[in-house]
Amino acid sequence: MKLYKYSLACMLGLGLLTSCADRLELVNPNQQTSGTFGYTADDLEESVIAAYNHIRMEGSYARVGYTIDITRSDEVWNSSQVWYLSFDDLNVPFTDEITFWPWREWYYTINVCNFILSRCDEDDSQLAENMRYIKGQALFLRGLSYYNLVSYYQNPPLITDYETYSSLEGLYGSNSTYDEVLDQVEADFQEAMNLLPSRDKGGEWAGGRATCGSAAGYYARALMVRHKFSEALTVLEDIINKKYGTYRLMDNYGDNFREGSAYENNDESLFEVQFLDYGSQGTDDEWTPVNTSPNATQGHAVESNLAPGSFSGWADLAASPWLYQLFKAERTKDGGLDPRLYWTLGTYENEWEGFEYGNVAYSKELTAADKNIITHNDNGGIPIAKNTNFRTGLYSTVTTGLRCGINLRLMRYSDVLLRAAECENEVNGPTEKAIGWINEVRSRADLPDLKLEDFDTADKLFEQIANVERPKEFGCEFGRGFDLIRWGFFYDSGRLQQLKEHSTFRRSNDPDKLLTPVSYNNISSDSELKCPFDTYLPGHEFLPIYQTVLNNNPNLKGNSANYGTDNSTYFQEKGWTVHPVVNLGE
Repeated sequence: MKLYKYSLACMLGLGLLTSCADRLELVNPNQQTSGTFGYTADDLEESVIAAYNHIRMEGSYARVGYTIDITRSDEVWNSSQVWYLSFDDLNVPFTDEITFWPWREWYYTINVCNFILSRCDEDDSQLAENMRYIKGQALFLRGLSYYNLVSYYQNPPLITDYETYSSLEGLYGSNSTYDEVLDQVEADFQEAMNLLPSRDKGGEWAGGRATCGSAAGYYARALMVRHKFSEALTVLEDIINKKYGTYRLMDNYGDNFREGSAYENNDESLFEVQFLDYGSQGTDDEWTPVNTSPNATQGHAVESNLAPGSFSGWADLAASPWLYQLFKAERTKDGGLDPRLYWTLGTYENEWEGFEYGNVAYSKELTAADKNIITHNDNGGIPIAKNTNFRTGLYSTVTTGLRCGINLRLMRYSDVLLRAAECENEVNGPTEKAIGWINEVRSRADLPDLKLEDFDTADKLFEQIANVERPKEFGCEFGRGFDLIRWGFFYDSGRLQQLKEHSTFRRSNDPDKLLTPVSYNNISSDSELKCPFDTYLPGHEFLPIYQTVLNNNPNLKGNSANYGTDNSTYFQEKGWTVHPVVNLGE
């Protein structure tokens, strides 16, 4: 009897299995796979949004991916003397996990972009308009990803085919050369230029999506990395001549660093990272790319890194005294302070009474009796106001984490103008055209015009652009570290000495010492002085590839930072010139 029951149960079970095989072929819509998803424009549009989402993560631009670059420049120092210390000292070990975070985020973005591109026709002329735009955005975001990877890590693996992920051999890619990656970056941006509409199309194309203007601006940046100045100049002039959309300098410099629809995605912005404004965010910080909280904050933590400890900030980064003195060295036509100082550094100045929000630190009104706000309670430092609400009075203290809603403007029209001037100077030497583009930027700050007769050599005008105009316009913004590499400042003793002079700072929580000029010459006799570039190790202008990544991938090797390799030979063999230091006072 028992045997009969078991036999019957087996027969019924087999019958059910057969029945299921014959009749049920259902796909769970909540468990999509690459085999079922991505075959419609709507699917691919969702993927594009996912790619944008990855550029606003912890390791891309929401915190360390942004702040590592400003930390390793000569404009900023690590006031906490803990969190970013090895990055500031340019000797980060390959065992530091933070070095992995940008790598992780940018490859997440690349993977999504490669998936999108695998679903797009290779012949751009056969694409419908919406598919052109989808493909163009994927190419731009992949180009942006590799632009960051190669600028941080020098020789990352180049993966452009989604089919690569179907095998272990493909997943364990080997290093690509610096030039191979930059070739791909240029190709992606150049193709995106021809596929995307301009911001003049309006709607979302003027509200934060990548456009042909975004791609053109980054294409010029990529060309300049390898000193292709003539080619870059053509692209930059096309942007100026409105081939890729209409851009202009905002009348108020501060409009580039406020949140809200009245200021963000403005006429000066070629591309910016979108973050939710104050009061509209969720409450959950999503520190890793795998979190999917429906109540995510969707802000950035750059403000938390910069905000002074007395306002509940992490107080990790402060401005170098050199940058402050640079602002103070030149007055406007009316004898006032450069208004860019107000938005860049959080210092008390008599001239700020009645200007913008006045002498304010968050919602605290400052007076002369308050002296100066220091960044870190123990180590001091000049506060960085840019990309924070230090000046807007929006709130009294910082809620740390991914909470700041100010969009990070990654490329502004002022960058186009100053890069065009740099390229013109490299190609033709000092010209009225180059001086005119510089003066357009200076005019917004009400500074006196430069005169061509004061710049008799290309070296002198380069010095003005690299160490006066750019620091004052883009001080404490992402990109200075990338510039120092392309200019070759690490490979010339004079320039390296100059970086030491620029970056010297004083560790002191005495507010009276905060704005006092410092000199590298006194570093051996003044125990409060420190210079991050004193500890620079050859090859560490790049970040090392994280050791765990190397351990997991037998085909991957380290870069110059892993092995302490001097990159000056590569720079010299290319025939690139490092401009000698010029004293602009002479």
